[in-house]
Amino acid sequence: MPKQTAPPLAPVDPGTALITGASSGLGEAFARHLAQQGYRLVLTGRSVDALAELAHTLESDYDATVETLPADLSDDEDLQRVVDRLCSPTHPVGFLINNAGIGVAEELHASELDDELAMLRLNVEVPLRLCHAVLPGLLRRGGRILNVSSVAALMPRGTYGASKSWLLAFSEWAHTRYRAEGVHVTALCPGPMRTQFHDRARISLRRRPGWSFTAVDQVALEGIAACQEGRAVHIPGRAARVLSRVSRLAPSGVVERLARTGITATGSVDAASTKRTERTS
Repeated sequence: MPKQTAPPLAPVDPGTALITGASSGLGEAFARHLAQQGYRLVLTGRSVDALAELAHTLESDYDATVETLPADLSDDEDLQRVVDRLCSPTHPVGFLINNAGIGVAEELHASELDDELAMLRLNVEVPLRLCHAVLPGLLRRGGRILNVSSVAALMPRGTYGASKSWLLAFSEWAHTRYRAEGVHVTALCPGPMRTQFHDRARISLRRRPGWSFTAVDQVALEGIAACQEGRAVHIPGRAARVLSRVSRLAPSGVVERLARTGITATGSVDAASTKRTERTS
């Protein structure tokens, strides 16, 4: 009797991932690694040219299916287009990465109120609206949400840290609430990273110790893995994990001094440009 062999396994379809702030830095790293894993991608960002160039690279290097959705998330109409894409019944999104963010360099007493409100919109309101849009579909099919917070959320780091603390708390609650229904929500809390952000914002890195930085690729890989494994919170990189432990165990005066040095700042979104604020693309 001929030996029976099992039929070949059907290839796994990872589905579609939508990434905000995808045209550079951490967002670009997320896109590259998800393309390698076989995801179809929807890339959002403000730069039409940068998105098109990244899409071409991903299609050429990984045979990825890439859709670009240029959008300034501070604009109501652009934000609504991203919301509509997340709600599409015919082309569902199974993995949302809320990566876009903004920071204000000045302390509250010296900053412009409009800059502070713009930061709250992009760091708080936008992730909330996008999660609200995608959740009904994820609850029907299962899926994942990765919210990029910051190690600054764990320390007294001004209004930027406060906005990232909201995203961290929101993600922890959503993880607890929805994981039993097949939706995994993870807060990623990186420390500073070396990205193009510093050059655009004319920020010197000379005063920041080299050990405090984590490679962008490492942050992206660890974040994706943490979300796929269903973790509520992940702090990528040894330096950021040390800082998080210090924030819990050290006297408050030590924590405050560390926060003032900027060591806790997330490099891609933490500081200001010559117009006071800067954001991921």
